[in-house]
Amino acid sequence: MPSILLVEDEPALAMIVKDSLEVRGFEVRYAADGQEGLALFRQQCPDIVVADVMMPKLDGFSLAEQIRRDNPAVPIIFLTARGQPADVVRGFELGGNDYLKKPFSMDELIVRIRARLGQAAPAAAPAGVLSIGQYRFDHPKQRLHRQGREEQLTHREAELLKCLYDQRNQVLERATVLRELWGDDNFFNGRSLDVFITRLRRYLKDDPQVQIVNVRGIGYKLML
Repeated sequence: MPSILLVEDEPALAMIVKDSLEVRGFEVRYAADGQEGLALFRQQCPDIVVADVMMPKLDGFSLAEQIRRDNPAVPIIFLTARGQPADVVRGFELGGNDYLKKPFSMDELIVRIRARLGQAAPAAAPAGVLSIGQYRFDHPKQRLHRQGREEQLTHREAELLKCLYDQRNQVLERATVLRELWGDDNFFNGRSLDVFITRLRRYLKDDPQVQIVNVRGIGYKLML
């Protein structure tokens, strides 16, 4: 499992990045400032360093200088809100290998980490196979897979999960899905929808990162 030292003084951003990397199979050690980051680097010897530039106690550039004295080869990726060419040049001169300007997408950061570690990107999933946290959802075959276990879904369960996936992290309105899958948004169909949501929650319960939440009076949201 590749190890990453993440040095970032914004706690909310750091937790998002840390959680996203760990879900994708990386081991992450986190430091909230440059001094703590340098101490962790010397203790842990990570495979790669991802560091903010503007930090208290020891900024990212100074951290990189110190790291390079200890290890001239470990990859360093800078994260920063400063995107001036002079800053970018300085970062590379001090031993940085890559530079990612905030705000950035997690997908882009992961691609750059994998590139620096020499990892190939995961093979593309077959057509119609979707990734839902730790699960693989084979929509055409109506199957849900996780760690060698498989759940065969009914047609309506599969279509409902696909609707939730297509609107992931957004609200899926009850009235919309009832009209699409049941043909009518009457009370009895609404009760049936609640039953199907309960079933999907049970199928997905083994991954705490995946949740189907109620949005009171509106509908449901698949959180990934």
